[in-house]
Amino acid sequence: MPRVAGQIDAAKTEAILDAAGDVLAERGLAAPIGEIARRAGVAKQTIYNRYGCKAALIRAMIERRVDLIAAPLLVASPTDPPEDILADFGRSVLKAITQDRGAAVMRVSVQGAAALPDVALDVFEAGPRGSRRRLADYLRQEAAAGRLAIDDPGQAAEFFAGMVIGSHQLAVLFGVKTALDDGKIDHIAREAARRFVRAYAA
Repeated sequence: MPRVAGQIDAAKTEAILDAAGDVLAERGLAAPIGEIARRAGVAKQTIYNRYGCKAALIRAMIERRVDLIAAPLLVASPTDPPEDILADFGRSVLKAITQDRGAAVMRVSVQGAAALPDVALDVFEAGPRGSRRRLADYLRQEAAAGRLAIDDPGQAAEFFAGMVIGSHQLAVLFGVKTALDDGKIDHIAREAARRFVRAYAA
């Protein structure tokens, strides 16, 4: 059955964002739009028509990544225990920061920050700060519902992210093997969630 226009657009968008992730991971923030277009199988003008500039394309790519990371927070229902939701989110964060493409994009963003500070700032705002905002929003809702006693959701989000990420992201950025398999990731995420919920018990 032929795809309708919306399906074609969605497939094109995914192809562009996937290609952007691959090319940026390989060539850094200065990677040419033309190479991204070639990998995505679209015209260079198609990317400009959709995003306007490379900075906006990078932001869209990072925001999609944050959407995936924050998915456990977005699908949570009022009956889901906060400890379970936070453990799912922690697991998602750890997997994202240690996977090859995500780690490589963050590494080249740090390396390119001096030469392209505005683009690096976009990566930071859409990525690390964006995921913290999503977590802070969830914690604010839980506090309003009386399930957690949190006065400053933004600070609490930083505390939880710090417990989960620890030195693992730094290790990846330095190219150090972390040996974080699924079992270890699950243990870290569950332990961080357990301690966090205990600390902020209502």
